[in-house]
Amino acid sequence: MTGKYKAHIRYKLKDGTRVPGVTTITGELGWNKRVLINWANRIGLDGIEASKYTDDKADIGTLAHKFITDTLQGKKTNTNDYSKNQIERAENSVISFNSWIKNHRLEPQIIEKPLVSENFQFGGTPDIYGLVDGVYTLIDLKTGKGIYDEYLIQAGGYSILLEEHCYKIEKILILNIPRVASEKFLVEDEVNISVCRNIFLNCLKNYQLKKQIRREGEFYQFVKGVSNA
Repeated sequence: MTGKYKAHIRYKLKDGTRVPGVTTITGELGWNKRVLINWANRIGLDGIEASKYTDDKADIGTLAHKFITDTLQGKKTNTNDYSKNQIERAENSVISFNSWIKNHRLEPQIIEKPLVSENFQFGGTPDIYGLVDGVYTLIDLKTGKGIYDEYLIQAGGYSILLEEHCYKIEKILILNIPRVASEKFLVEDEVNISVCRNIFLNCLKNYQLKKQIRREGEFYQFVKGVSNA
């Protein structure tokens, strides 16, 4: 399927078992929960519908990603499903990325390639991996007002996937590519990879344990129902 309406990637182990993706796993963090609640309340008071607002921003971010990754692969981006305003804002993101890349030598090896970890049982799709100025680097592209800690943890998960598939990781770069003049181009290039991986694996463990709680809870309710019969 072309455009923005492409099928959601389903990650599976070699035996066909479905496993969660990186962003699902980092949802266990909840570090920005209070910030998001306050934000939703604020724009609600301004008469803005939160879901429509976030959907529009997400579409701009998706298109900005596509512009950049398609260009790196020599592809033409399909913009048929996007509005004129969304296209213009996504193009702003590309301009800032291009300004950054002029000062660096990027040699991509994989771009948006779905990977699955058989060892840890999760999947993910890193944005860009390759050599940046001669250093084996994972690049994660973000659009928004800043670089949040959750982004670093996600990148830690992607780095685990890459190394399991024999891709060397020496550095992680988080690039925040702005959509409008009020946002800034930001670079996070001092990521503690080991710490981010450990936090990600803790999130993965929490995700797996939570599924066990649900199963045990269902069994408890079943036993309780039998005993009361």
